[in-house]
Amino acid sequence: MNDIKRVCVFASSSDFLDKSFYDAAEELGTLLGKAGYDMVYGGSSLGLMWACAKEVKKSGCQIIGVMPERLHNMGVYTDECVELFVTPCMRSRKAKMDELSDAVVALAGGFGTLEELAEMIVQKQLGYNNKPVVILNTNGFYNKLLEFFEDIIQQKFAGEKSRGIFFAADTPEQVIDYIQNYTPENVIIGKEDIYSR
Repeated sequence: MNDIKRVCVFASSSDFLDKSFYDAAEELGTLLGKAGYDMVYGGSSLGLMWACAKEVKKSGCQIIGVMPERLHNMGVYTDECVELFVTPCMRSRKAKMDELSDAVVALAGGFGTLEELAEMIVQKQLGYNNKPVVILNTNGFYNKLLEFFEDIIQQKFAGEKSRGIFFAADTPEQVIDYIQNYTPENVIIGKEDIYSR
């Protein structure tokens, strides 16, 4: 049994996606709440972010928002968060989300989600965190990205052990199962693992 209490969810803030993406986000939120996990997220009242967050709250757990000042000034936040942290910029937002959470899940998303996911992968690669990092691959949304990750490894831009940094899940149930059964281990810790092939 691990000590995971808060799960950070990165996700799209778009309200114009195929319904299946919202269904998966809502299902994940329900499962997170039922499993007793609070959710750290971008604080938005929009898109997959909110689809997931509202279900976490409905299921009896808390949602904690972290939003950069520029977006907060646009009024896209929700008052449903037990806490809403407003940060000076996106960089400080990511740092705060990292600080507050014990696990990371990336749902389908745009450039912001991709940036957040990539940073968490690198943080874990270099040993700055040892959290489960999960990609929810709804409708095969991340298939091409996962293929690119494999190309990175095959062409030796990253080591073989990099495959263990993250887990790609096809369903919300697989996300929860992975988090619940996660055993922390240092995937890449030595100089040789990072700089030798």
